[in-house]
Amino acid sequence: MPNSCAASTVQVRPFFDEPAPLSGSDMMAANPYRPWPARITSITDITETEKLFEFRLTDERIRDAFHHEPGQFVEVSLFGVGEAPISISSSPSKRGFIELTVRRAGAFTQALHRMQCGDIVGLRGPFGRGFPFEDMKGHDILLVAGGLGIAPLRSLINNIHDERSEFGKVTIIYGSKTPAEVMFRSQFEMWRHRKDFDLYLTVDHPDDTWDGEVGLVTKPFEHLDIDASNTFGAVCGPPVMYRFVIEEMRKKNISYDHIYMSFERHMKCGMGKCGHCQIGHQYACIDGPVFNYWEAKNIQESM
Repeated sequence: MPNSCAASTVQVRPFFDEPAPLSGSDMMAANPYRPWPARITSITDITETEKLFEFRLTDERIRDAFHHEPGQFVEVSLFGVGEAPISISSSPSKRGFIELTVRRAGAFTQALHRMQCGDIVGLRGPFGRGFPFEDMKGHDILLVAGGLGIAPLRSLINNIHDERSEFGKVTIIYGSKTPAEVMFRSQFEMWRHRKDFDLYLTVDHPDDTWDGEVGLVTKPFEHLDIDASNTFGAVCGPPVMYRFVIEEMRKKNISYDHIYMSFERHMKCGMGKCGHCQIGHQYACIDGPVFNYWEAKNIQESM
């Protein structure tokens, strides 16, 4: 879909690549509760309810120093409205900006959807533990997403795309309720025509225009030929999906510690202080949001 714009945070000490004297802006960075101002530089309609926002931090030094792992998130502040955690959708290999996929669902996201290019928001982060990108290198990768779960996995997929020679076979499975709710259609079309990506799209309720698989996101597993000893799996989607996808991965004999899942549970502060995202004895915002299956299966209420 067309971009609606015309052309035109903080884990403090790890956030900076090099130590710097404590100037006025550094004092701001030393407070992890204080957001950095960021300008909206692009807005793209993805579906009727989702938009892709591009943000650039207004402080050039902080913008150049910002780095994240695929699977991490930021806290977004709308001044006078509130704050919410949102997963980063862009690849860490693309510097100078970050992309966030936002579904219009409540008062905060409705307010964000009403904003325009040039408007200022606040960003804190990046927070949390992402996917083990470096450990995944040299292996086959199986990525499974459902619905909005493609947003954080998009960061990982694009990171793999930008370093494609470092990975073996890459398989992407994405499930949605209807064709109209399939996100990032143009990017999926690009991956569909590449010989170094295996792509499976499936919907629960097809229409006359749909020519892909029909059924649950687990259906494509029937066709998969997986080298279990050399495969990392990554999963993100609605909670009900995890149990069934993990069962299919285990049937393929992918090991517990090579299956990674993203849990996004009521995260608020981003620093393990408020307790909103507690899962058993751990906190999704600092111990996750990415956990491997070995960790998650021993956490009460996680599965």
